[in-house]
Amino acid sequence: MEIAVPRPDDDDFETALRDGAGFQGDRHSRDDRDSDPALIVDVNGFEGPLDLLLELARRQKVDLAQISILALVEQYLTFIEEARKLRLELAADYLVMAAWLAYLKSRLLLPTPPTSSEPDVGDLATVLTLRLQRLEAIRRAAARLAERPRLGRDVMARGAPEEMAVIRRPKWDATLYELLSAYSDNRQRMANARVTLAQRAVWSLAEAREALHRLIGDAADWCPLDAYLAAYMATPEMVATVRASALSAMLEMVREGRIDIRQEAPFAPLMLRRRVERDDARDVPEVA
Repeated sequence: MEIAVPRPDDDDFETALRDGAGFQGDRHSRDDRDSDPALIVDVNGFEGPLDLLLELARRQKVDLAQISILALVEQYLTFIEEARKLRLELAADYLVMAAWLAYLKSRLLLPTPPTSSEPDVGDLATVLTLRLQRLEAIRRAAARLAERPRLGRDVMARGAPEEMAVIRRPKWDATLYELLSAYSDNRQRMANARVTLAQRAVWSLAEAREALHRLIGDAADWCPLDAYLAAYMATPEMVATVRASALSAMLEMVREGRIDIRQEAPFAPLMLRRRVERDDARDVPEVA
């Protein structure tokens, strides 16, 4: 007895056909899909492509309870025997579709537990679509890897590579005598090394006497020593030598009776002036 299955209207049929053609996750271009052989099934009143049957079942446009899985499997096996000779991946795709149709019908025939937490049939179909898309993405990636240049096919290595020895740990072949000789030569070079010191700038005593004699001139008033020497202490290196030479020259000029010096307190600035007659400096205390 043949059970008639109501066919969908034209709009549903075209929509399901369009979705069924894209169900396989855009695996191939439209020209490739047109050239591939399609599995046309004829089971209990339904006649059409297998992917269309799966899409109509997902949309609940076909009663899967009336579809004979045995007839579907027999037609699928007949198709696979011919299709796998052409394209193995096409047969694999149809195997997945037929397996899902069998699973969907088993869900309809078996009683559903009240507390079942299994996903919806529509969700399972969505998962199938995503898996097919991932499978196609992996295939495209594998194809791109296969198209890359290969060593020995597209890129050739050097015909006569140079042999280079890689020494992980250095090997010394020197004898004890050679080591001692090298050590002795090194010590000898260090013993005879010359040390050259930079020449220091020195303000001589003669330069200090001449500068003090010129700076004091005819000045009869007391003036600090640093005021005379400020122009000669332009750099830090000259401070010590200028003060030392100026102090020595100043003491020598005091002994000769050319200048007078005094210091009002310990560590106070030194004051100096041209020596004057005693009559002119009677009231001025002085320290010689």
